[in-house]
Amino acid sequence: MKKLPEHEHIALTTLSRLERPARFDSLVAQSGLDQSKLMAAAVSLEKQNLISIREETGAVISLADKGKTYAEELFPERKALEAIQDAGGKVKISALARLISIPGVDSRRIIKWLSSKGWCTKEEDNLVITDAGKKATGKKGQDEMLVDVLSQKGTTDTKYLRESGIDVETAQQLLRGRAGIIKVKSKKLRLMDLTGKGEKLLLEGVEPVKEATTLTYEMLATGKWREISLKSYDVNLPSAVSYPGKSHPLRRIIDEARQVFLEMGFTEIVSPYVDSSFWVFDALFQPQDHPAREMQDTFYLSAPKQSKLPPRKLVEPVKATHQDGGKTGSTGWGYKWDTEKAKRNVLRTHTTATTIRHLAAHPEPPQKVFNIGKNFRREKITFKHLMEFYQVDGIVIDEKASLSTLLGTLVEFYKKMGFPKVVFRPSFFPYTEPSVEAFAWLEAKDAWIELGGAGIFRAEVTQPFNCRVPVLAWGLSIERVAMMRFGLSDIRNLYWSDIDWLRRTELCR
Repeated sequence: MKKLPEHEHIALTTLSRLERPARFDSLVAQSGLDQSKLMAAAVSLEKQNLISIREETGAVISLADKGKTYAEELFPERKALEAIQDAGGKVKISALARLISIPGVDSRRIIKWLSSKGWCTKEEDNLVITDAGKKATGKKGQDEMLVDVLSQKGTTDTKYLRESGIDVETAQQLLRGRAGIIKVKSKKLRLMDLTGKGEKLLLEGVEPVKEATTLTYEMLATGKWREISLKSYDVNLPSAVSYPGKSHPLRRIIDEARQVFLEMGFTEIVSPYVDSSFWVFDALFQPQDHPAREMQDTFYLSAPKQSKLPPRKLVEPVKATHQDGGKTGSTGWGYKWDTEKAKRNVLRTHTTATTIRHLAAHPEPPQKVFNIGKNFRREKITFKHLMEFYQVDGIVIDEKASLSTLLGTLVEFYKKMGFPKVVFRPSFFPYTEPSVEAFAWLEAKDAWIELGGAGIFRAEVTQPFNCRVPVLAWGLSIERVAMMRFGLSDIRNLYWSDIDWLRRTELCR
């Protein structure tokens, strides 16, 4: 009777009891062995031609937040279908919102989903159940069945779902364009099977033999080393994966951007997150009735509601510039400047508040400074917008500074950050003229992504602070740089607690 090392014997006999080809994770669960030990045994068995190992690319699917809600409370269109059925199969479109009210879901979307599934059709101003809708009553579709299985089993691979009777492709097609229901990640599956030689060996009989992996002092002293079998080591076997501690990918991008500007001869400066509207808006010649200063775009503080303004020698020239241009040669904005509005505290909407503070304190050339910090805006969250985000701002105060100097500086920065090709497009900002926006190509979205804005400060910004030379200025997104560097198609991925992605992300890229 042939003898096999204990772990190999466990792997072989466990595999013989499973439906084949068997997934490696199933083998781990049934054998009771540690994953690394089982893999080492499986590789050894494969080398002996007792088992075969192959890999397939699959996917794992899990429920997102909306999916968890739908698993408990049904899909919105399912609720609507049942409500319309109870109402006799026909309702006024205008009455649907009263008939079924689901927080956060517009009735127009429910109508769209009902129509796309063929459950209802529009007849004038009515919504009428179709024959397909009648058949669907009480019978769940593939998308609903998928959500039900995931709610019971948790994260599951597509192979298991198909074995459970789910048409995964149809379910995904039905859920296409509906974010927040499921999350899909690619995954490699290892499949194992017995070879003819392995099956023959099991029929003839095989018994385990314990092997020692370490020669101890006791074995040498007692002579037991003569009775044991020492396990040989194969340096080509895969080792256990180690995940050492490391900085978050976004933090690494921030540190890298900081290092780039320091290497280019800039000095880093800072300012508070909470600042007065004077420094965030007024000092940058942004009119007090500008849309960006409204409640829907800005986070105003209720306590403390106001800040003290800086000395009159700084405030009065800014006030005059807003009202009639002051001594800048401009006509200003032509309104009465409100001191109380300038005192209002806000969560800063850009780090340009930092650089304008520095300019006011140090108007004399030459100056090269930058700041990296958080900003806060009441933005609609999308794949490229967040309400809380990082920016890198900077200014160059120099008699010989020009637009070409500015563009050259930004091109060099992005080149060092891994973007050799950047394009600039003319733009408008209240505080710079000329103004540009920088764009880089994002393969994952097949689109040009805006990286930030830049320009030369207008005289209305610099002259009230006694700065009489050109000032180059920019405000650049950090998250979008990180998004592109790490191949992400959604900026929100940077803040999700995805431990698998954090582990996979390379230290150097």
